[in-house]
Amino acid sequence: MGWFWADSTPSPNAPHPIPKPNATPPPECPMHKASTQSTPLPLRNLPPSTPNGSCPVRAPNEPIPSSKPSTMSRLNPLNYMPANLSQSRDSRQTIHLPTERETSSIPRGDTEANWEYPSPQQMYNAMLRKGYDDTPEDAVESMVAVHNFLNEGAWAEIVDWERRFSRGLGFGWQACRKGEEGWVEDADRIASARDVAAPKLLRFQGRPNEMTPKARILDFMGRMYPAKFSCEPPFDRHDWYVQRRTVDGQTHEIRYVIDYYSAPPEPTGEPVFYLDVRPAVDGPTAAAERMMRWGGDVWYRASGARARETA
Repeated sequence: MGWFWADSTPSPNAPHPIPKPNATPPPECPMHKASTQSTPLPLRNLPPSTPNGSCPVRAPNEPIPSSKPSTMSRLNPLNYMPANLSQSRDSRQTIHLPTERETSSIPRGDTEANWEYPSPQQMYNAMLRKGYDDTPEDAVESMVAVHNFLNEGAWAEIVDWERRFSRGLGFGWQACRKGEEGWVEDADRIASARDVAAPKLLRFQGRPNEMTPKARILDFMGRMYPAKFSCEPPFDRHDWYVQRRTVDGQTHEIRYVIDYYSAPPEPTGEPVFYLDVRPAVDGPTAAAERMMRWGGDVWYRASGARARETA
């Protein structure tokens, strides 16, 4: 899951660090401070590339001499993947893999288009870059299909969160007070009351080696009470940055965290996955949203409201 989408066009490289000058500014430099010593600084101490009498401090718009690009500068900042994932066949490859890319249902934040999934050939090349040399080539197309299916499911969960809370916390409570069952029944009627623009995915980042706090807690509970809690940690984690547009036209960036869990396969052998999608607690608003959704569902079922309504 760490490679997710590959961008079809390279993004601009990140700027290189500004080299630190190793010489003292000459008297002609406006940044120069008066010295308490009577002996002036000799101009011969200036770097050879600096003209006599000029300021070695670079102007903000002055080009910076190019150097060997760093690893981060070669990554697309929207997905932290190489800007150009090769569609070329690898020399170790024995079968043909398709190079066609599928367009997702997820709108991009920087254009009017949707995000594109990697082709099987790009997926295979990305796995080789990560060191997975033992990947069966005939399984790559199935892996791409599962990859796309999981990400479509993750986006559907994010859209569901946004339908509840992009209209404000007051509207969010109305959407959550009857629990998950009540929302499923009344979602279309409640959400159509105040229309807002659909969310967009700005960028994303795979963080498989960094467990979320919730995943750590569940992992600890699974070790303490294995009969009640699953002790299998998530096999992947993503952070998705979503553009939320409110009813007054303002836009906000909301970070969502996604934990990917595997489960025992179906009797037919089909794999089973669970996704835990929720807004990251980056502020009090996100904390309130999570508490409303969880607390509303727990209270609605524990208080017997459903039984009273159907009685």
